[in-house]
Amino acid sequence: MKNIFLLLLFLIIIQCNKSENLAKEEAAIQVAPPNSISEKLKSDDKVSAMAVMDSEQPQPPNQEIAPKKIDTISKKVIKNGNMTIQVGDIKKAHQQVNEIIKNNKAYVQTEEFRNTDTDENLNLIIRVPHKNFDALINSFSDGLGSVLSKEVSSEDVTEEYTDVSIKLANKKIYLEKYRDLLKNAASTKDMLEIQEKIRGLEDEIDVAEGRLRFIDDRVNYSTLNLTLYKEKVRSSATSKIGFGSRFADSLTEGWNSFVGFILGLVSLWPFLLIVPVIIFLWKKWRAREKK
Repeated sequence: MKNIFLLLLFLIIIQCNKSENLAKEEAAIQVAPPNSISEKLKSDDKVSAMAVMDSEQPQPPNQEIAPKKIDTISKKVIKNGNMTIQVGDIKKAHQQVNEIIKNNKAYVQTEEFRNTDTDENLNLIIRVPHKNFDALINSFSDGLGSVLSKEVSSEDVTEEYTDVSIKLANKKIYLEKYRDLLKNAASTKDMLEIQEKIRGLEDEIDVAEGRLRFIDDRVNYSTLNLTLYKEKVRSSATSKIGFGSRFADSLTEGWNSFVGFILGLVSLWPFLLIVPVIIFLWKKWRAREKK
């Protein structure tokens, strides 16, 4: 009985301690400001929300980003021209042309002279630095003679030059890769296939480089086709002699035509032999019919 009483007493003491602790917690809650916890939560939520908003918004760069540099190709323009100038003296005009060519740092690529009964023609293909092309044409137009025709054309080949340059750069990259593969080739078959690829790329690279060199040459040096023309004019005395000569030539031509006609008839001798035979047979047949 005594033990049961002690056990009940111990349980009552424990229950009292729990009630006292609960009362202290409630008192502490009542002492604290009623909105402190909610404000703390709201403050934490606000900070979190601001952090989220800041993370969603793009951050301004600390310093200006430099634009990426892109290699560009200068404009490529090919200029060509054709001129025909009538002059009084071909030799004198040729000397003047050579002087103008020298002053403009140009050179003659080809030269062709033709002399006929009616005129003289000197054809020159001139290569001139691109920057001196217009000055060269103006020099030929002033004081050299009468300009019969002039034609100037420009061709923009920048796009073609850029395209060939890009393809050439890519082919060189592939060539280096194939050369690296050739060093690590595992079999003879692989080695032969890689070598064939390398040869093909090298040929394509040579063609592309040749095309670029050709374009550069045409761009750096323009081409002008110049023709010096002189018409041969007859004097009055020469005109009289020319008329007599033409009259004699006409008589000769008439005689030659007559001779040609006779020779043409002679060439028909088989037919000339057949005609008398036909006439003879026809007469004989007519006589027999009368009898």
